[in-house]
Amino acid sequence: MENQNKVDFVEQFQKRTKKFVVDNIKLFRKLPNTEEARIVGRQLLRSSSSVGANYRAACRARSQAEFHSKLSIVVEEADESVFWMEILEEAEIIGNSELSDLTKEANEILKVLSKARKTISEKK
Repeated sequence: MENQNKVDFVEQFQKRTKKFVVDNIKLFRKLPNTEEARIVGRQLLRSSSSVGANYRAACRARSQAEFHSKLSIVVEEADESVFWMEILEEAEIIGNSELSDLTKEANEILKVLSKARKTISEKK
């Protein structure tokens, strides 16, 4: 049964990271039509889409080392996504009310996958 729990977790987390990408695309569409909003917004789109794509790639890794490497990329990109969200808010490009749920999700993804990466590192 433990193996089934892992499979279920992976499937749910793939859906979660994919939704994270889609939600960031929707946020991008709401940004004001200014140069700084587009620049920061593109950075957020790049990093958030990397979260979804690299988590998916990690799940198809051929080795523990490859899995750890891809997971490390996901952690870095999730952290970078949080950074760009903070910039959007602090530069007053978009309000906290439109970012709070997305920022919370990014931080949760970051926490879960950082812990997973640490667990894998300890097994080496």
